[in-house]
Amino acid sequence: MSDGTMTQTTPRSAADSHDVIRAHGVRVNNLRNVSIELPKRRLTVFTGVSGSGKSSLVFGTLAAESQRMINETYSAFLQGFMPSLARPDVDVLEGLTTAIIVDQERMGANVRSTVGTATDVNAMLRILYSRLGQPHIGSPQAYSFNVASVSGGGAVTFERGGKTVKEGRQFSVVGGMCPRCDGMGTVNDIDLGELFDDSKSLAGGALTIPGYTAGSWNSRLYAASGFVDPDKPIRDYSAQERHDFLYHEPVRMKIAGINMTYEGLVPRIQASMLSKDLEALQPHVRAFVERAVTFSTCPECGGTRLSEAARSSKIRGLSIADVCALQISDLATWVRGLDDPSVGPLLTSLRHTLDSFVEIGLGYLALDRPSGTLSGGEAQRVKMVRHLGSSLTDVTYIFDEPTTGLHPHDIERMNGLLLRLRDKGNTVLVVEHKPEVIRVADHVVDLGPGAGTAGGEVVFEGSVDALRASGTLTGRHFDDRAALKPVVRTPTGALEIRGATTHNLHGVDVDIPLGVLVVVTGVAGSGKSSLIHGSVSGREGVVAIDQGAIRGSRRSNPATYTGLLDPIRTAFAKANGVKPSLFSPNSEGACPACNGAGVIYTDLAMMAGVSTVCEECGGKRFQADVLAYTLGGRNISEVLTMTVTEALAFFGAGPAKLPAAQRILARLADVGLGYLTLGQPLTTLSGGERQRLKLATHLGEEGGIYVLDEPTAGLHLADVAQLLGLLDRLVDAGKSVIVIEHHQAVMAHGDWIIDLGPGAGRGGGRVVFEGTPRGLVAARSTLTGEHLAAYVGE
Repeated sequence: MSDGTMTQTTPRSAADSHDVIRAHGVRVNNLRNVSIELPKRRLTVFTGVSGSGKSSLVFGTLAAESQRMINETYSAFLQGFMPSLARPDVDVLEGLTTAIIVDQERMGANVRSTVGTATDVNAMLRILYSRLGQPHIGSPQAYSFNVASVSGGGAVTFERGGKTVKEGRQFSVVGGMCPRCDGMGTVNDIDLGELFDDSKSLAGGALTIPGYTAGSWNSRLYAASGFVDPDKPIRDYSAQERHDFLYHEPVRMKIAGINMTYEGLVPRIQASMLSKDLEALQPHVRAFVERAVTFSTCPECGGTRLSEAARSSKIRGLSIADVCALQISDLATWVRGLDDPSVGPLLTSLRHTLDSFVEIGLGYLALDRPSGTLSGGEAQRVKMVRHLGSSLTDVTYIFDEPTTGLHPHDIERMNGLLLRLRDKGNTVLVVEHKPEVIRVADHVVDLGPGAGTAGGEVVFEGSVDALRASGTLTGRHFDDRAALKPVVRTPTGALEIRGATTHNLHGVDVDIPLGVLVVVTGVAGSGKSSLIHGSVSGREGVVAIDQGAIRGSRRSNPATYTGLLDPIRTAFAKANGVKPSLFSPNSEGACPACNGAGVIYTDLAMMAGVSTVCEECGGKRFQADVLAYTLGGRNISEVLTMTVTEALAFFGAGPAKLPAAQRILARLADVGLGYLTLGQPLTTLSGGERQRLKLATHLGEEGGIYVLDEPTAGLHLADVAQLLGLLDRLVDAGKSVIVIEHHQAVMAHGDWIIDLGPGAGRGGGRVVFEGTPRGLVAARSTLTGEHLAAYVGE
């Protein structure tokens, strides 16, 4: 199946009416008493506009209940260590099978996690090297960059023959961690001037680190430690005071009656901020780290993370660091050349796993690639690897837009994999917008008719042909095709890129036109993101909107994330002559009973916790006296329950007219989020909604060049036209827009296309076409050109 062909695309019918997954009366999130019956051992695609309730039905109901029921089969003791899951709000849920969820969540932000460690391939390689590597240096952990070499000793007390015996024992652990960088592959240099203002004292607010402001626990720890004078400017410290302040080893002490651990400021920052992936940090902390810290490749291990001993042990001339740096397709070839009966079963398993990477279109990756740098689509496909060889049948596989990040050529291969899982006797449920995937479904469930409160209903259920004739939004747009623009814009200049070599780029030279809409495309792994994010995103005047996830708690919402709540609070305060902080559910105005959460959470230990609406505030999140203050006849709670569209009208005229709020709300409406309520928790937003919320926020930034990374991710067919309109407005306003995108409608709408390839990984990294979309179609010299020509019907 590595050629991307499909074994079967003819829809199947359910064997009998009882062989189904039945859900009646589903009321999760915006679902309104939804009832469905899904055929087992078939491929069912769920579609509908973003926010219509697809994820609530598939993940929030079917997957969540399957997981909850599996957890209940374990002992009460084990359940105490598992996440507590509440039963979804549904009347009847029958016929569920074990659900395996393959979603787009990033594969963890641990800097020690790589493609190899996340898929167990590294574990197999470590065993292989511990058996065949020469010279032999020890057990598998001797080849692990996550295990340090340590030795020590101590007294051990035990009983022997009824007597207590104390013996001294020595121990040693031989790990493969590089001692210079602790297995991180990089070393860092901290600019002390970014940590504090040495003209000030600790008591005077010298620390300039996020979370270390005057009065905070972190600040009090250093001021009250006794190692330094809190009232003396830092520049006047003695050598000993400076050492104790910056580099003192950890020591326990009492601060304000509380036991705390004191250590120097530098190791504390390294442990709390630099031991994590940058993407895992809060934006303001990440900005601080990028400003204060310089990272460079470890000079001792060359970035391999491994000790000299681990790098010295080789098989057929290659160390474990060498093979992990190979492109996986090349590594698969190398492993096939190994033949040793003593490790025969291990080699068989290793070959199968590596071949699965290639089959799924990820042969261009390397095992030493940090897992946190994978896109959502890549992460989802990496998770698929472990399931392709599974002999399990009659389980339910659930996928969340598996075509995200895939070129049209790669979608064919993904379809083949989904059908292969089905043909093994499994139920496959897919949330997807792409018509190429919907087309191969046995059964389609279309939700709508709109989004948010205007959605939450099943508007169609049946075959693909019936969907086309159904008249639903999805049915009407199913066969939409964009036409090439008759006239393209004329560039106003060019952005030069010379000798780009990031990742797999082969010294790329290219001029990106300015003042127009540029679409950068190519198969997955061809080097699109490497070219644009590596050579454009960091330049002055460039606003880059990547695929990084929005991070926020259930207290975060569109109003707080976009900064909309700030002018609203100020307006409320001014109208009522009180403090702005009263109008924040996370500050002084919060209901004291629920601390502004609106719900009371009861932990039931091993059983699922229970959330109940706060009786004191009725879920409004604010104190009663705060709700007495109004603006334009509405209190703050009523404003936060408005949709973006309603708020636009409310703040557009009359006593509540607020231009600052209008500007933010208009951007939210521009990206198709008019149906969201201002106070909706970010944790309830779908992936597509979060992406567009991020886009709306960045649209307010000053910059002449916008870089967008797959803005169609999560967009329904009917919403793509609105996105294209937004891109046009940006360009017509004098901006330059560069879009990394696979969607043919966006390609056809572009003024200029840069196509990378011809393949992925080492087989890509070159510009294979640059010119107008019409020129790409006419040439038909690349995979993109062939697919775009078929799409526009030329």
